[in-house]
Amino acid sequence: MTQSGSQQTPPSPDGDSGEANEHHISLMLRVKEGDIIAFEELVEIHQGSVIGTVAKMLGSANEAEDIAQQVFVRIWKSAHRYEPQAKFTTWMFTITRNLVFNEVRRRQRKPTVSVEEREEESHQVVEDHATIRPDEEVLHSELEKAVDDAIQALPEKQRMAVILRRYEEMPYEDIGKVLKLSVPAVKSLLFRARTQLKLNLQKYLDAE
Repeated sequence: MTQSGSQQTPPSPDGDSGEANEHHISLMLRVKEGDIIAFEELVEIHQGSVIGTVAKMLGSANEAEDIAQQVFVRIWKSAHRYEPQAKFTTWMFTITRNLVFNEVRRRQRKPTVSVEEREEESHQVVEDHATIRPDEEVLHSELEKAVDDAIQALPEKQRMAVILRRYEEMPYEDIGKVLKLSVPAVKSLLFRARTQLKLNLQKYLDAE
């Protein structure tokens, strides 16, 4: 999969929910008939969002493409059963949720990875925050990492809700369909998540 799709489309492919959704559904109905060209177009349109969501959920860009590829394989294999009963992106992110939650639970069963092992896997040195230079660029980078870490620390449903709302600009109703929750439950979930994020990021908020 290439990254070009993410450059051609806005952060949320469902932002223009009327015409865009009709186009996505028409493509998927062609995929249902075995149209590989329509499938490739769907992948091109949506891969940026799927990869981004998976990367934020797992905290790992390295594995995001593999999981995203599984999402599109699942879409292809499920095409014969597809019925346009909801927005295409809602259906797509429901598949994404299932695969990501499975991966999260698989990781929870594995032993904790040490800092040294993380460095070996990523070929990057994990910074010692005591030696960080207090210039603007480093502080910005540290804040970004703190936000990512704070999102990672949330329970998986809260994490998914925050990512879909913040980065995909998904309406509460659609998040509810993805997570199989009512709209009030989604709002409550997001309220708890935001409260926890504020607590975890308080020192950065105070610094501002």
